[in-house]
Amino acid sequence: MTHDIHIIGGGLAGSEAAWQLAEAGFRVKLSEMRGTGEATPAHHTDGLAELVCSNSFRSDDAESNAVGLLHAEMRGLGSVILREADVHKVPAGSALAVDRDRFSAGVTAALAQHPNITIVRERVDALPADGPTIIATGPLTASGLATSIAGATGADALAFFDAIAPIVHFDSIDMETAWFQSRWNKGEGKDYINCAMNREQYEAFHAGLIGGEKTEFKDWERDTPYFEGCMPIEVMAERGLDTLRFGPMKPVGLDDPRTGRWPHAVVQLRQDNAQGTLWNIVGFQTKLKHAEQVRLFRTIPGLENAEFARLGGLHRNTFLRSPELLDPTLRLKNRPNIRFAGQITGCEGYVESAAVGLMAGRFAIAELRGETLAAPPVETALGALLHHITGAAIAETYQPMNVNFGLMPPIPGRTKKADRKKMYTDRARTAMQGWLATAG
Repeated sequence: MTHDIHIIGGGLAGSEAAWQLAEAGFRVKLSEMRGTGEATPAHHTDGLAELVCSNSFRSDDAESNAVGLLHAEMRGLGSVILREADVHKVPAGSALAVDRDRFSAGVTAALAQHPNITIVRERVDALPADGPTIIATGPLTASGLATSIAGATGADALAFFDAIAPIVHFDSIDMETAWFQSRWNKGEGKDYINCAMNREQYEAFHAGLIGGEKTEFKDWERDTPYFEGCMPIEVMAERGLDTLRFGPMKPVGLDDPRTGRWPHAVVQLRQDNAQGTLWNIVGFQTKLKHAEQVRLFRTIPGLENAEFARLGGLHRNTFLRSPELLDPTLRLKNRPNIRFAGQITGCEGYVESAAVGLMAGRFAIAELRGETLAAPPVETALGALLHHITGAAIAETYQPMNVNFGLMPPIPGRTKKADRKKMYTDRARTAMQGWLATAG
């Protein structure tokens, strides 16, 4: 069929943008490179909206968490990503985590069956010269298209490294040593597997991380910074002996059933699929070489005989200097027929990527109708995230950012921290209702 708009990239952002446009009655051509025999360094399937780094969409608490608030706003706008996440969720305490294979299959089926969407498995090597287009190729954009984008923007792309956590087969975990418990017994209270370490075990593990053999960088990668929100565990370990104990190995709120006390440190695993056969090691993104990972991670109590469905890895992510290059509706300033969406804009996180795709789709809908859609108020999660991407940040020092209350205007006066979070979310809901009333 002929199309009204071309979307390049079938990740979370591209899938969400396609859904929004198709539901509004516009014909969408969705180009996806995977499925042509080509792949990225991180993806393993041809499915749309494949989750790579983690299976978690993070907190689903819309009352006191900015990510949960973003979930709620996206659900209110008919997000296919949140719809499928809700259908395919797995236990994760107060977080929203999914069976990644079923989630991807659900999104793929939804788009493939939509009468207004045509999915084309093809690699696109250059920005289209004309016609409404959304680029949502993510942080691993193929070299040809990346070169074309660099030529069009007139600015060097920035880059950072993103690391992937290992996944363990459940039946290889020693549950005589490990135990089920959520921190402070939140959620179902048994949504995580916990492996306790005493001081001696922890310090030996920490030394192993520091001394372990790491992936070597190519010359052109050496000066690429890490993103703080997905830091390799060994890089965190280099910051100090107790850094991990205040981060992914924090023991607070977890009672070792053998002692009745909090351990010195804890390694947590979170369910990765609906059957509960796969569990990922939370916060254990790593650039250790594979053999070193197997050796070191099997020193964790309860994981002595661990069998790994996937070991950790490292890939280089690229993103635009968006505050300089994009207008408030995510259009490329010098090529206004082109919008960008998702992680290539410099947002960070699955939910944020899908949210920017949702808004790119909504802006495109208004434009195709000959209308203008104002961005959501900066008091909302969607509006705050967009404002950071398109204008609030300093272009020269722009870095990937997860949604957080710090992107929103501060609550005036002095309040308790817990009360302040609720004030942010209450204000956001009011602002969103007002925006919806005027946006239609």
